[in-house]
Amino acid sequence: MGKSVRTQAVKELFEAILSLESEEECYDFFEDVCTVNELLSFAQRFEVARMLTEGHTYMEVAEQTGASTATISRVNRSLNYGKDGYQIVFERMKEKRNKQ
Repeated sequence: MGKSVRTQAVKELFEAILSLESEEECYDFFEDVCTVNELLSFAQRFEVARMLTEGHTYMEVAEQTGASTATISRVNRSLNYGKDGYQIVFERMKEKRNKQ
């Protein structure tokens, strides 16, 4: 059985993230918390998920994002068998854009 992510430290990290009020605050916080490569990896996985959700092929995703097939496969597994976290965010982003 794997480690649980539901620890007090993770809860406090999420509380900190939810307290951020602007894009600039996000940049400042994440640049302090993550290495550049970690942050770029998060962004790459998010872009892979977006593209897969839009129906792009693995080949198209790999070419446009530079992600490995292993990363694309991991993200696809999360999209198909995960907790629907990506879907929640994509829907909220879509709703927000439609209101603008």
